Amino acid sequence: MDVKMWTYIIVGLTFALYIGIAIWSKAGSTKEFYVAGGGVSPLANGMATAADWMSAASFISMAGLISFMGYDGAVYLMGWTGGYVLLALLLAPYLRKFGKFTVPDFIGDRYYSNTARTVAVICALIVSFTYVAGQMRGVGVVFSRFLEVSIEMGVVIGMIIVLFYAVLGGMKGITYTQVAQYCVLIFAYMVPAIFISIALTGNFLPQLGFGSTLNDGSGMYLLDKLDGLNKELGFAAYTDGSKKMIDVFAITFALMVGTAGLPHVIVRFFTVPKVSDARKSAGYALIFIAILYTTAPAIAAFARTNLLNTVSNKEYALMPDWFKKWEATKLIKFEDKNGDGIIQYVKDKEANELTVDQDIMVLANPEIANLPNWVIALVAAGGLAAALSTAAGLLLVISTSISRDLIKMQINPNISEKKELLYARIAAALAVIVAGYFGIHPPGFVAAVVALAFGLAAASFFPAIIMGIFSKRMNMQGAISGMIVGISLMIYYMLKYKFGTFDGGKDAVAGLQKDWWFGISPEGFGTVAMLANFIVALIVSKLTPPPPAEVQEIVEHIRIPRGAAEAHAH
Repeated sequence: MDVKMWTYIIVGLTFALYIGIAIWSKAGSTKEFYVAGGGVSPLANGMATAADWMSAASFISMAGLISFMGYDGAVYLMGWTGGYVLLALLLAPYLRKFGKFTVPDFIGDRYYSNTARTVAVICALIVSFTYVAGQMRGVGVVFSRFLEVSIEMGVVIGMIIVLFYAVLGGMKGITYTQVAQYCVLIFAYMVPAIFISIALTGNFLPQLGFGSTLNDGSGMYLLDKLDGLNKELGFAAYTDGSKKMIDVFAITFALMVGTAGLPHVIVRFFTVPKVSDARKSAGYALIFIAILYTTAPAIAAFARTNLLNTVSNKEYALMPDWFKKWEATKLIKFEDKNGDGIIQYVKDKEANELTVDQDIMVLANPEIANLPNWVIALVAAGGLAAALSTAAGLLLVISTSISRDLIKMQINPNISEKKELLYARIAAALAVIVAGYFGIHPPGFVAAVVALAFGLAAASFFPAIIMGIFSKRMNMQGAISGMIVGISLMIYYMLKYKFGTFDGGKDAVAGLQKDWWFGISPEGFGTVAMLANFIVALIVSKLTPPPPAEVQEIVEHIRIPRGAAEAHAH
């Protein structure tokens, strides 16, 4: 059977499973729609959180980024993994104890203000839409290659699938679908990695293969060979970094604190029965996430080695079948500048004849390595599972922000539960359409778009949540002004240095790098915007009255573990 047939079978079966789960777990109440009724087991929630957390950026884009950036790509690994630890230890249990469904809900109540709630809703919508654009782009890339449709058509198919189970099942449907999606995506990620690791290094575990010698009789280490291949073509050595240390630090930190402020991950901790279950599910999720994250650098190195060996200085006419198929998606481009029919893949832009989209590396890897057709189709199903699981979580945040935090909490407090559920579903449907538009007209490749979403979350939510939990003195004026300054600064910097909005459009972006503030890229600027948020919030709160006594008591109560107060009294 060919790849297309296998793809239809494997993707068809996984989609049937997701839709079956959505119908089986249809939400009947707002509590089921928002937090799955609060009765999910820690193990299932750990798997669902891992699937929610590992988006198309983790599955499709991260190893692709590392394979092109080499050492510099490690910032994504460190930032995203470290961020999850920060979220699990520092925020999740406290937010769970506060007992609110959403981040805007927490901010609205903790800062005793509907203005604060509205600012938080706007921030949640900006973060979620930026993030979901990356997921839809990932869905489009997978469909365009494996079902041989255009990227635009791929995005539309993805929209229809997500719409079905997110709108029908809400958080209940999404949670159990994500458990299935985790199993699909991790299996799809590990199988080709194990195959290629055995083929290249003889090592069963990709994590060990990454640091092993090649089994081609040369006795060379994989990374030494890769350094040599890169240098021959004029690229920097794979294991050398070229980014400034301040930018590495800023990106890593922005990704970390951005994780801790991501509304769709935080809401997962409300789906378990108790605070202790929130801690347990965070621990499980970390193990499930680590399986993929420790494998990504190995996949990146394998993919880069195989790509350079297959295409560099080879005759175009003799290129294998996979090359022509990816060419049809326009994600690989070959222009024969000197007319010799040989692919020149070099760093020098004038001489280089090959352009490779970073997002295809994980998906094309099994084909480049000549793995069986069913493995190639399995990777397509895994990429879709990763993108759709995160997209569904984000759409739920968007619909909850509108139906609960805007309509129920502010516009119409007496709304019936049935009406609220209807509004939540309508909001999810509208969000899918907007997300689809961004997927068809994306601002860059998947991981870059997602990194910007983390910067926005770091700039807006993280300081408000941290000070809301740990500072009794932080008041509504401080939190509101901090969030507005933080997110405005981040948006301005993104528009200026990522999209060239004020300086001549996309073409000007590369030339603007030398003007970056403090030498920090847009992906890392969330760190600066977050510091601005903290500073403004602290200054404004000092100059304005403290929060009411009952709010200070709530803050005290969140931080003290249950039972500690009684023990202290004795």
